[in-house]
Amino acid sequence: MSADSLHLAMTGGLMIGAAAALLYWLNGRIAGVSGIFGDLFLERGDGHWPWRAAFLAGLMIGFLLVRSLHPELARIHLQSGPWALIAAGLLVGYGTRMSSGCTSGHGVCGIARISRRSLLATGSFMFAAMLTVAVVRHSGVVR
Repeated sequence: MSADSLHLAMTGGLMIGAAAALLYWLNGRIAGVSGIFGDLFLERGDGHWPWRAAFLAGLMIGFLLVRSLHPELARIHLQSGPWALIAAGLLVGYGTRMSSGCTSGHGVCGIARISRRSLLATGSFMFAAMLTVAVVRHSGVVR
């Protein structure tokens, strides 16, 4: 890992942490992206859709800003076809609903709060991800 990539990783981590802290301090909400995304489209009439839409718009605007300033940082390298991506997205969505959160909610906010549930969820996510990569790569599904 080069010094530049370490610097970029640390900057990104600080920005994610700052965004999660700001959302919690200003709005009293945990920054779980899957929950924010899901609840935006499954409006429960709780009147929280404006901040959810603003949070997701901020994520997209941030990506577009980085891409305009440093295109090399915003390249996306897909390693699977569209059907595999759709299946993966559905599995992630199902898993995050089962565990009441995703890696951003449990991994960033939950671990920072020393939540046992989040520690267990994040460990499960990481184990499942490593197992999936090992199985998929050794089965020849992905180059």
